[in-house]
Amino acid sequence: NNSERSHTMNIENPLYKPFDADKFGAIPFDRIRTEHYLPAVEQGIELALQEVNSIVENPSTPTFENTIVALERSGADLDRVLNVFYPLLSAHADEEMMELSMKIDPLVSDYSSAISLNEGLWKRIKAVYDRRNDFDLDKEDEMLLNETYEGFARSGALLEGANRERYKELTKRLSELTTRFGQNVLKELNTYKIYLKETDLDGLPESIIDEARHCAAQNGHEGEYLFTLAQPTYMAFMKYSARRDLREKMYRLYSGRNIEGEFSNIEIIKEISALRLELARLLGRDTFAAFRLEKSMAGTPKRVNDLLYSLADAYKEAGDKEIQELQDFARTLDGADMELQPWDYSYYANKLKQKLYAYDEEALRPYFRLERVVEGVFGLATKLYGLTFEERAELPVYHPDVKAFEVKDKDGSYLGLIYTDFFPRETKRPGAWMTDFKGQWKEKDGNDSRPHVSIVMNFTKPGPSRPSLLTPYEVGTFLHEFGHALHGLLSKGKYASLSGTNVRRDFVELPSQFNENYLTQKEFLDGFAEHYQTGESIPEEQIRRIVDSARFGAAYACMRQLCFGFLDMAWHTLTSPIENVKEFETASISEVSLLPGVDGALISPQFSHIFAGGYAAGYYSYKWAEVLDADAFSRFEQDGIFNQDTASSFRKNILERGGTENPEILYERFRGQAPTIDALLRRDGIK
Repeated sequence: NNSERSHTMNIENPLYKPFDADKFGAIPFDRIRTEHYLPAVEQGIELALQEVNSIVENPSTPTFENTIVALERSGADLDRVLNVFYPLLSAHADEEMMELSMKIDPLVSDYSSAISLNEGLWKRIKAVYDRRNDFDLDKEDEMLLNETYEGFARSGALLEGANRERYKELTKRLSELTTRFGQNVLKELNTYKIYLKETDLDGLPESIIDEARHCAAQNGHEGEYLFTLAQPTYMAFMKYSARRDLREKMYRLYSGRNIEGEFSNIEIIKEISALRLELARLLGRDTFAAFRLEKSMAGTPKRVNDLLYSLADAYKEAGDKEIQELQDFARTLDGADMELQPWDYSYYANKLKQKLYAYDEEALRPYFRLERVVEGVFGLATKLYGLTFEERAELPVYHPDVKAFEVKDKDGSYLGLIYTDFFPRETKRPGAWMTDFKGQWKEKDGNDSRPHVSIVMNFTKPGPSRPSLLTPYEVGTFLHEFGHALHGLLSKGKYASLSGTNVRRDFVELPSQFNENYLTQKEFLDGFAEHYQTGESIPEEQIRRIVDSARFGAAYACMRQLCFGFLDMAWHTLTSPIENVKEFETASISEVSLLPGVDGALISPQFSHIFAGGYAAGYYSYKWAEVLDADAFSRFEQDGIFNQDTASSFRKNILERGGTENPEILYERFRGQAPTIDALLRRDGIK
């Protein structure tokens, strides 16, 4: 009967109850099945709505504790499920998981709307907010109250009647569209299998050839070489392949994705941008960017555009000069009529970099064996903050490639868990990211509930004859994501919604980009960079070349980031829907494009950050945070890159505080002054 079946499901479904099989409360990945998610989400929503109902029906006068804190603590059962499902949807999702997300997303969207549009709940929140001076609140409490009130107001709580219903429709439809956008990117990416012959491999490093041969053999193509558009494979091919015709082919495939056919995102983009504009107008703002940026460090589209244009002005001349130098260099190699195209940049830039600095990222791979890089990157947190990392092989993981580590503070106290997931697979989206399986907060009894975080990469897998060896660029990627992880692990807040990486979007990249500065520091590299075969430390000459070449192409790299930032702001400062995506994109980036446009190549249909991630009207934040990270690291350069007092201040004011205070206040408390772009311009050799 139904009650027996329900009882059986409760016993068998590990997502129905808190994870308490071990002292860490680690996720029992080995017991979770795809069919467990939907019923657990449904139950989680039911329980969360009951908790909210209890708040609304509480006969007592609304207070900070019985309304704001009670709401903050509600939904724990749902969060527990979603904090497994959504990270795995990015890191380990098969067709069944993707299809399931199309069922779960609308449920979650409806639940969010049911909370944000609950009039009884809103009245209690507003009552507390209107009497906020009557309560004895500390800064963190004040921030939670403000964020709760503004979150509801920004989620349509002030809307009535037909407008309220339209708001529900818009948010639900946008949730569906952004999910479909991301899935289309992954699905089309996985359709590309390019088989090459031995005569097609000119210029490619042995490690790339080995991997391609191995992949082809696994697919039943002995004697051939399989290349995909997975990011590390594509980037390596474009950098090293001497076959210009094949570089062009790969470029056109890569940049022509999701424009036509079954996985086209063109109509989806147009609808997303139009609906976001309608949503902003419904909430009383002129544009979606104006709406989104209210909850950012930048605050307004004007401040964002001021930054983008000031950087464009500072870097444009240097960028044009870099391209001209590259054009001249390419002609010395391949003839006076050679015209530089986008598929040529990585190849000739790498060649010129080698010529100027005798620097070849590929040649440095042997010094960056993944296992030693892990020791080095984790060791940075030991040197700066006294943290230690111990692998916990007994903890369940969601894929054999994944490892789990216990993190302890310098006094030996438990800080949290970190999972590492380094290699590409068909069930993982491209790129690199950090995510939370569990946030940090203080329980009612004052117990500190510690976080579980994950860092996910797409490094080249070990081959049959060699370990996984990273380029300096990949080491930088690792440092970046590990910076996010530290932001989560070191959190010391009272409330989950304000802890860890729950900060303003343009502040969240500071800890990650700050970490990348160590890639060019000899004192750091000396600790772990050694040849995987001979054990020889990376030669000082090679470190010097890494440092000297760090500025190479800095203007082009900046202009490329500005290109994404300009495009994002263009999509989200629209005042009316657009029809022609190609014309719109071309016009939006013309001022910062250093290379000619290519027919059939677009950024927007694959721009997951803004159309499937959380960076809509927020892509500028990478450059905003870069200004902050250069400025912050300049203090370490002044005091000593492992200076304990400086590191302690960075930890105390930035890494531990999460979103508990205004980020400008936190930053100036650490730095002693407001940030300027000067340190970034000096670091890039522009000033």
